[in-house]
Amino acid sequence: MEIEFRLFDVFSLKDKRKTLKSLKDKIKRMFNVSVSEVNSNDIINYSTVGFACVSNNKAIIESTFEKILHFLENSYNIELTNIRKDFL
Repeated sequence: MEIEFRLFDVFSLKDKRKTLKSLKDKIKRMFNVSVSEVNSNDIINYSTVGFACVSNNKAIIESTFEKILHFLENSYNIELTNIRKDFL
């Protein structure tokens, strides 16, 4: 899954890195997925983050992705602008 979002209350790349590190660490710990910023690295208020999860059951992956989206919407001052899910 790849999510593009706008960050509010971020005024420098240092603020962005701090916020994204917190976000990535919490999601890794809570949902046992791989997380990485994959685009928009030098744009202060925008980010694209990729998530990877492996399972033999598609329903488990979909449930995990929905929980991640819910967590992001309720835990951070961000606006989700684009969500892309790919299943292999």
